Amino acid sequence: MQVRKPTSQETEKTKNWDTWNKEPSEFEWEYDSKETCFILEGNAEVTDKEGNKIQFGPGDWVEFEKGLKCTWKINKAIKKKYYFD
Repeated sequence: MQVRKPTSQETEKTKNWDTWNKEPSEFEWEYDSKETCFILEGNAEVTDKEGNKIQFGPGDWVEFEKGLKCTWKINKAIKKKYYFD
């Protein structure tokens, strides 16, 4: 898991990605493949099984590795663009 600010080229390529929306909630998730997302609205925190935590919000570029098992806690309704590698 990692969070950073994207380059302008990265932001541009998200225009063709799918969009996902979710209301405030908490749920378990497992990634079958690597996911890259660009956060448009809201904020959330994700905690992996070892207790490592990341937090992110609008303008953040987030990557989740294949095989990651984690818990999502959406604090403010989230909207993101995403892509699976």
